[in-house]
Amino acid sequence: MTTIDAAPIRTLNDRFRKDMDVSLGRWVITRGVNDKGALFVQRACRAVREFDQFNNGNDPHREHDFGRVTVDGETVLWKIDYYDPAFEFGSEDPSDPSKCRRVLTVMLAEEF
Repeated sequence: MTTIDAAPIRTLNDRFRKDMDVSLGRWVITRGVNDKGALFVQRACRAVREFDQFNNGNDPHREHDFGRVTVDGETVLWKIDYYDPAFEFGSEDPSDPSKCRRVLTVMLAEEF
């Protein structure tokens, strides 16, 4: 069994999430989040960018690819998935930006 070094994946995920670095992928806001209005979307995105409460329970692979935040009393989840550069298939190597594009989805807990 191969061991994956999570450090470069974590670094790229943090850069993508905190800086909204579009060279690494795209953010997707679900209908449920969008229906809460523009201010809610702004607050949710800010909360995702500022999230730093990673632990063994919510980040077992240490990739910083999932989180849960509370925005205006609503539970909001976010998840990063890894795709090939054309966004068609899973990425063969999430640690290599030339082989991976990220999609960060921001959703209400009930949409998960």
